[in-house]
Amino acid sequence: MMTHSLRRSHGFTLIEFIVVIIIIVVLAGLFLVRIPLYQERAEKAAMQQVEGALQSALLLRYSALQTRGAASEKELSILATDNPFSWLQKLPPNYMGEYYDPTPKAVAPGSWMFDLKSRELIYVLNQSDNFTPGPDGNKWIRFHVKLGYEPKLGKPESGKELVATLFEPTQRYRWLD
Repeated sequence: MMTHSLRRSHGFTLIEFIVVIIIIVVLAGLFLVRIPLYQERAEKAAMQQVEGALQSALLLRYSALQTRGAASEKELSILATDNPFSWLQKLPPNYMGEYYDPTPKAVAPGSWMFDLKSRELIYVLNQSDNFTPGPDGNKWIRFHVKLGYEPKLGKPESGKELVATLFEPTQRYRWLD
């Protein structure tokens, strides 16, 4: 009797081994289902990081023009038509350049491009399962520079002054979290 109980305590039974394998398979399956969601969230975060860098570069560019005294309305309006990537010291590796009236398939998914016709910056999505596009229906996000003017303080008849420089999406879109 003693030898039988010693042999039994040396390893797994077949049932225990099968239960462990089933648990591992279920956990692996749950993890694999979530990978695309995490990839899409990472892409969204990377896109928003570039968007924030461009907003900061826009403000720096505006400040530089103001500091140099080159802040006429004509010179400031160039900010709205300039390629925002020209303001960065280092281009991101997924910036593909300038195109004239591009289609969504003009560049690889997950890339930026500048539309010379509309003067807008475009990000083409790679992971778009949780993305709802704007009215054009394309799986991309178009950005532009918006300049906000107000009448000059104390002298409304003397024209307008620039009070806001925003880098924002051209069309509304929705990217679920």
